Amino acid sequence: MKRSELTALADHVFGPALSLAYRRELVLEALGGRTVDEALAAGIGAREAWTALCEAMDVPESSRWEIPAGARRD
Repeated sequence: MKRSELTALADHVFGPALSLAYRRELVLEALGGRTVDEALAAGIGAREAWTALCEAMDVPESSRWEIPAGARRD
C-alpha cells in the first residue's frame, strides 16, 4: 500500500477534513504512540498505519480496503 492509497481511503471513510485531522493529530498506541503521519515518517508501512487507524476508529473490515467505483475521485 502506498501513502497516497492510505490518504484516498481515509478521505473516503472519514471525509477529507476528519481524515487530515486524524492522520496528523490522533496518537495511536499501536503505532508506538505516534500519529499516522509520524509513523509513516518513521518508516512504518502505510498498510500498518491504516490498519491501526481503522482499529482505533472501529472501521468495519468491509469499509477498509476499497473505494466503490462511484465514489472514486480520479
